[in-house]
Amino acid sequence: MNIWLSFFLALLSGTLATLAFPPANFTWICWVAWTPLISALWFGHLGKHNLFKLFALGYLAGLSFFWISLFWLHEVTTGGWLLLGFGLSVYPALWALFVGTVGMPRQQDSTDNRIWLNSWNNLYRAALGAGAWAALEWLRGLLFTGFGWNAQGVALHHVVPLIQIADITGVYGVSFLIIMINLILVMTIRRLILEIRHYGVRPHWDFTLTLLLTAGAFLYGLRQIMSHAPAKLISTRIACVQAAVPQVLKWDPAFDEAILENYRTKSQAAIRLRPQLLIWPEAATPHPALLDDRDRGMIQNLAQSFPGDFLLGTIHFQGDQSFNSAVLFTEHGQNIQLYSKIHLVPFGEYIPLRHSFPIFAWAVGTLIPNDFTPGSEPVVFSMQSVPLRIAPLICFEDTLGSLARLFVLKKASFFAVMTNDGWFKRSAGSEQHLANAVFRTAEFKLPMVRCANTGVTCFIDRFGYVTQQLSDPQDGTFGSGILVGELQIPTNPTPTFYARFGNIFAVSALLLTGIVAAFHCGAFYWVRRSRI
Repeated sequence: MNIWLSFFLALLSGTLATLAFPPANFTWICWVAWTPLISALWFGHLGKHNLFKLFALGYLAGLSFFWISLFWLHEVTTGGWLLLGFGLSVYPALWALFVGTVGMPRQQDSTDNRIWLNSWNNLYRAALGAGAWAALEWLRGLLFTGFGWNAQGVALHHVVPLIQIADITGVYGVSFLIIMINLILVMTIRRLILEIRHYGVRPHWDFTLTLLLTAGAFLYGLRQIMSHAPAKLISTRIACVQAAVPQVLKWDPAFDEAILENYRTKSQAAIRLRPQLLIWPEAATPHPALLDDRDRGMIQNLAQSFPGDFLLGTIHFQGDQSFNSAVLFTEHGQNIQLYSKIHLVPFGEYIPLRHSFPIFAWAVGTLIPNDFTPGSEPVVFSMQSVPLRIAPLICFEDTLGSLARLFVLKKASFFAVMTNDGWFKRSAGSEQHLANAVFRTAEFKLPMVRCANTGVTCFIDRFGYVTQQLSDPQDGTFGSGILVGELQIPTNPTPTFYARFGNIFAVSALLLTGIVAAFHCGAFYWVRRSRI
């Protein structure tokens, strides 16, 4: 295999992997998408500068995956989209370097008569490579403020039984299964080719055991769905207002009154259906809801007109600092609870390393003249209409399991997401956002309500099934309207393994693969030294 074919296979893998995600949603392709890259890493005959070429192959695969799957970001900032792709591609590049060296299976495996030894060796190599992938995905969501969007496991967001293992491993355990099958497929096909040509086909157990592992995860999910029953569920009536205010009008003072009237009219229609919780999306009001007299007055009038609670997103100021915040009004608007978004969107709400690397600000242009300030701590809201506690997540925060866990540890009963995906117009961004958010329900076995300005307004049960969704034949999920329905919420939920121990699976994978890599490097060093 020449180097150009290897580069083509790397680009092909990244491209195929995007097809498993929205908008294509060819879920099945995730099981084979990375096999071209793995083949290039193992059978590419890269020659001189092997380590650099391994890194380059992974980097190319990463570029094709991130630039295609995150193409909707160009609606906001082409420069930010390009820079983000350059940065995120380092992670698959590091994985390729690991798999092409430490994770490389022995070429003589297919000729070894000790069948079980060969199979276990293949399983070890596949598990090692899958563990490295899970570890790097976790780091991607953590380092440099983190951007964990579209972990490989998210491709299975529609296969709800199979994602239930997330209540133990987080989304990274689902990614582990996907990558392990990709690796074991390449090993199996390579071995079969050699055996057909030279040695005769013999039974091996590595592929079978990998399938059994995946089947076991599926059966675990079915058992969770069928038997996981909290002591008590409260059926809570919730109304979400999706105003579908275009971004070009949202901050134009000439449209302030029209925006408020839009929300007022829809809210009054929702209130007539007697919700216990009324929700507006992220940054709904034209001006800060707690500081502007006109906006505050309209909100107070609505809050006084019904006995339920009123949750909304708004910009908030303290001194010279600006926050993306959520406010809960209870007791007819007399009691106020405030939370400010902790995890801001890079190149959306702030520019990373703005002063250290001015090129980042230059690439984004005038879109983000000033950075938002992150909130200091998670705040769980207490409802007055029913004895429940809300985990208010703003926009991108519902894609972060480690952040959602902080709210769960504070005894949250359910997630309420306020978002505005209107920045990305009618792109795949909003559907991908939902696909990522689904995993928070599976991880913690808590339901979620999502209220979007434009995007996907919906209810999700505690396993990850979307039970209700705002949509119409003409505008799909992007139009305006109200969604009113019942969400079944546990009053005293039992913390899942993931809630109690967090990302112990991903951390363990990082430690184990790090130890193996260190041992491999040490052995390589001593072998080279002994030859001198």
